[in-house]
Amino acid sequence: MKEQQKNRAKSKQSELKQMRFGMKIGQGDLDIKLRKIRGFLAEGHKVRISIFYRGRENAHRELGYVMIDKIVALLEDDAVVESQPVMAGRNLSITVRSK
Repeated sequence: MKEQQKNRAKSKQSELKQMRFGMKIGQGDLDIKLRKIRGFLAEGHKVRISIFYRGRENAHRELGYVMIDKIVALLEDDAVVESQPVMAGRNLSITVRSK
């Protein structure tokens, strides 16, 4: 009984963190967001990466998939893709977890 309480106290529920990217993100901003994502993964959280489309960007959805591939390539040392890219409304999202 006591041991179970101790284990419960130690275990931390892993959260689903979310990081949103615009289509026109600059390299510096991208680096900062990726650093944040790596921090979340190091803490054991899952991260949903969302790319949101504004206005006419919706006409070029394939660019979002290109961007997701780029982000996943930059995170491949730290993360494993858990779900394939899903289009929901104006957002394209993917979930990653730490290796």
